[in-house]
Amino acid sequence: MEPQFPKMPPPPTKAAKQFALRFISGKYQGGEFPLPRNKEIVVGRSSELDMVLVEDMVSRRHAKITVSPTEIFIEDLGSTNGTFVNGEKIKRTRLNEGDRVLIGTSIIKLVAVEATSAPDPAKANLEEVAQGRRTSQVRTMSGAIDEVPLPDLLQLFGTSKKSGVLVVRTEADIGRLYLDKGRLVYASVNDNLEVAPMKSVIRILQWEHGTFDMDPPEERQFPQTMDMSTEGILMEAFRQLDEIKRVSADIPDLHAAISLAMPLIPALKDLSPAELDVVQLVFNYGHIEAVLNKAQASDLDTMTVIAKLLKSGYFRRE
Repeated sequence: MEPQFPKMPPPPTKAAKQFALRFISGKYQGGEFPLPRNKEIVVGRSSELDMVLVEDMVSRRHAKITVSPTEIFIEDLGSTNGTFVNGEKIKRTRLNEGDRVLIGTSIIKLVAVEATSAPDPAKANLEEVAQGRRTSQVRTMSGAIDEVPLPDLLQLFGTSKKSGVLVVRTEADIGRLYLDKGRLVYASVNDNLEVAPMKSVIRILQWEHGTFDMDPPEERQFPQTMDMSTEGILMEAFRQLDEIKRVSADIPDLHAAISLAMPLIPALKDLSPAELDVVQLVFNYGHIEAVLNKAQASDLDTMTVIAKLLKSGYFRRE
């Protein structure tokens, strides 16, 4: 007779992830809507729906989110202003953790949350969140660039053809990005209109911490505008930023002082016209940021010259 062994309990099954929709920008910023498993959630302005977003750019029945044990899908329900996922206008697509959805003026992120034995299937009271954030001056959209990177924001606004001024604030600077029907037409840092807008875009895109607000469009004239598409501007900015990261290790901080070396040992006759221009700017202004602002060349080209002339002994750090 074969020996009888006690039956081992089956291995515990891995619990399926629990997800929620977290509002990271817009009227309901800070709100979170749990996604119960095996449920369809209809989003829109109508008060009888599962997720109610009360704003003009949201249709009465705007989108539908379908949650299964293994997948989450979002489908646009023929809304007037469309549904966007990671900057792309969609009809129906699968959502993955970290994806950003734009509905109306709300940017919503799909996040994993701590699983509970019985997630609340009731409507999230988003209006209480909105009431808590309401001030005398209501902004269309706001948030943190730590949560929504600026390139993602610009792509979202470009695809959804939004107009307005994207105001970005850090502890030290204020940047303004002017959008006309989704196209980036001008940019400035600290309202310095002498700096070329492409330079300002590239500087703003280097910021990793701060807040943003989408203000209404402004009727104003600019010294010059950008004629490239927003996608083209971002591609060129990323190209320069990759090189700027490499060069910036060899030059002082943007706000640092710099001067001609005294006595000046290397010969000026060995320099190119572009390099001589930078020498004159350093002599006249004596600060990295002022030199970059006044130079006709791009920040990348000017920084490359500064790094070379520092190494060659023409300049010295203060």
